[in-house]
Amino acid sequence: MPAATFSYAQIYRCVSRIPPGRVATYGQVAKLAGIPNGARSVGYALSALDDGSLVPWHRVVNAAGEISPRSSSDAMENTQRIRLEREGVVFDAHGRIPLAMFRWNGE
Repeated sequence: MPAATFSYAQIYRCVSRIPPGRVATYGQVAKLAGIPNGARSVGYALSALDDGSLVPWHRVVNAAGEISPRSSSDAMENTQRIRLEREGVVFDAHGRIPLAMFRWNGE
């Protein structure tokens, strides 16, 4: 079976559709971008973005509704949380976003 081919541009187009105040999971973005089992690829694509990118990378979270830890520093995690909170996204006491309330439906 041939390997799936895709470009980071597919992922960026999908992420750019997530509206303010909503989040999507890595797996959800992969599915919407047409990349089966591509959650990890979404993570790689988002980590490759330039600092000044307009792609709203901060709206992508893990399947538990949490900000995924970064190996580089806590600064990006804090930036992600601050950006989401500014958009009205709330976190529970465990640092999770209630996906039932804030998950984007893909439309």
